[in-house]
Amino acid sequence: MRRLAAFMVVASVILALVAGLGYSEASNPYSSAKDPALAASSGIHKIKHVVIIMQENRSFDSYFGTYPHADGIPMSNGQPTACVPDPQQTSCVRPYLDHHDLNGGGPHVASAAAGDINGGAMDGFVKVALTGKKGCADPANPVCVNKTTGTVPDVMAYHSKSDIPNYWAYANKFVLQDHMFEPVASWSFPQHLFMVSGWSAKCASADPMSCADAIQSPMQRTVQNPTPFAWTDITSLLQRHGVSWGYYLDHGAGTQGYGGSGVPLIWNTLPGAVDVHQDNQLDNVQNLANFYQAANAGSLPNVSWVIPDIADSEHPPALVSQGQAYVTTLINTIMRSKDWNSTAIFLTWDDWGGFYDHVVPPAVDTLGYGLRVPAMVISPYARKGYIDHQTLSHDAYLKFIEDDFMSGQRLDPKTDGRPDSRSVVRENLKILGNLVKDFDFTQKPRAPMLLPPGPITTLIEPTQGQGVGAGTGTRTPKVGRLIASGQLTALTGPALSVTTASGAVQWQLAPKVQYHPLDRAAAEAGLKIGDYVAGYGPGPKRVRELVYATAPFTATPAPPVVRS
Repeated sequence: MRRLAAFMVVASVILALVAGLGYSEASNPYSSAKDPALAASSGIHKIKHVVIIMQENRSFDSYFGTYPHADGIPMSNGQPTACVPDPQQTSCVRPYLDHHDLNGGGPHVASAAAGDINGGAMDGFVKVALTGKKGCADPANPVCVNKTTGTVPDVMAYHSKSDIPNYWAYANKFVLQDHMFEPVASWSFPQHLFMVSGWSAKCASADPMSCADAIQSPMQRTVQNPTPFAWTDITSLLQRHGVSWGYYLDHGAGTQGYGGSGVPLIWNTLPGAVDVHQDNQLDNVQNLANFYQAANAGSLPNVSWVIPDIADSEHPPALVSQGQAYVTTLINTIMRSKDWNSTAIFLTWDDWGGFYDHVVPPAVDTLGYGLRVPAMVISPYARKGYIDHQTLSHDAYLKFIEDDFMSGQRLDPKTDGRPDSRSVVRENLKILGNLVKDFDFTQKPRAPMLLPPGPITTLIEPTQGQGVGAGTGTRTPKVGRLIASGQLTALTGPALSVTTASGAVQWQLAPKVQYHPLDRAAAEAGLKIGDYVAGYGPGPKRVRELVYATAPFTATPAPPVVRS
């Protein structure tokens, strides 16, 4: 922790700058409306098992920025309209498609959030990424840029449906939430505290009234101080209400703050909670193997949190493909379980990881909200193909659990029986949407949708090179054949002339052709004569997918979009 002090010390008042929006403690931020989940007719109690799968470090735009009808990357004629300044050059960088399985991301501490948001301009991503520390020994270090080659960070890159087909399939068949914000404008450690307690704080003692807001540096647990988290978390309420819970660690508990095997300390927070020890509940923190065993036996607890190790987390430089396979295996296991018909899976990512997002996060207090992250609801009662536009944060998971199992009891010092010094009850904020709206409890429980953990994708494997456009994936989706590739020599409306190795060919672009720049320069300039192009589709009269780059392809690009 000492090594990071120079990078990570920021004042708790930073959020006023982060969002560029005012926050007044004198105003009443709480809703007086009745909670719809508590109505007798809501149907919420059909959910007997809540499973929260928390992945790492992706922004909404980096995974779902081109998802149809979602609040994704603003486009005009198929090209991103945003262009973020690059202080290295006298130019800017537009969001661009990147099929690489290994991404670098950028710094994602509280000061990085403030810099990326830049008072609401949402244009600081490249500038902040260029300040990131390189060559870090610990990949989860939040001040680092994990890009292994080149000088340009990939924070403006986004993935397509063909890179993460399972995630898009879940969104298409269940619920995608396009305004889910991380609860704290900071990195993984305070976010994982928020996930289970609705707060991130630093405490002077084991007294829950000794705690104060900590947006950046809550006190980490150590041998000398194994329980620094004195405020009340949701497990205290669960225990008193007789609600079973499990906190499951992928490959067990790690011993290092940022690296090593097992789940690192910054993501494994509950063992540091005073109330978990007071309630003799530490045994509920378990190896993930026990989760699989419980699911197979049809004996899942009422509430489960599933925390990845670094390799499965998607935290750069962890592979996107490995994270997707890990999550798919988890969801398949739940869907095969006898518990599926009474389960709600909340799949999300803890913070934005330095990646571009275009939506300004609202300021609700001095800690958050932070930037948008991907999030989905997967359940037999989830609405089909629904995009939830409500303003949400991970506090909504606590609210759903409280409504489902504890009659709406909140983590509220005035009423929860274990008062602490928090000044805001996050679950009661009027801006916070209600997850019950993502369900249709009148419908017949939907059948499982089992997916292959290793689907066909267009991801470029790291062994094939790390530069943008350095190669192509070994698994090629069937989205229409490759028509040809070559250099663009003429462009007149939908008609293209391309010089290939076999000579000149004429293409006709389909009315809804999808353009996919394969490198940063192409993304900035848009399609132009002289670019190198690859066309996919039924034939030369109907080019439906056009990949283009400013430099010759080192290998034929993989098709960019999987057609269903």
